[in-house]
Amino acid sequence: MTRDYNVYEMWKDFYFQTSNSIDDKVKEDFPSQGVGQVLEMNLLFKKMLDEMTERYLESVNIPTRNDLASISSLIVNVDAKVDELEELVEDLKTTQTNPSLQRDLANVKKDVKGLDQKLNEILTILNNQNSQNKQNTEKPKATTTTQAKN
Repeated sequence: MTRDYNVYEMWKDFYFQTSNSIDDKVKEDFPSQGVGQVLEMNLLFKKMLDEMTERYLESVNIPTRNDLASISSLIVNVDAKVDELEELVEDLKTTQTNPSLQRDLANVKKDVKGLDQKLNEILTILNNQNSQNKQNTEKPKATTTTQAKN
């Protein structure tokens, strides 16, 4: 009797048997409560180390990460306020130069009004002369038409 040996099937059976036994061992030896307790202890240890480090840094006058973060926040706030003040100063500078410009514009407006008044006077004089010339030219025509009728 000859047996047909399939190496792949043998390896697959061995793998499943060993992986199942290893899984069972891991479940028994490493319960989740134990892992949770280890994590809690690590967190407490980290908290204790952080507090000790902070006290040490405070005693030797070295700023902590929180101190640097708060100073950084304050610097950002001061920078924003400085930017606002710079904008206000620029606005004030432009308004200070504007009064001289406004005075110049007021003078130009006065000059233009004076020129407008003078032009109006010239126009009225020209209109008066024009109307007088029309009257003068109409009178001789009227006299010539009356003379022609006679």
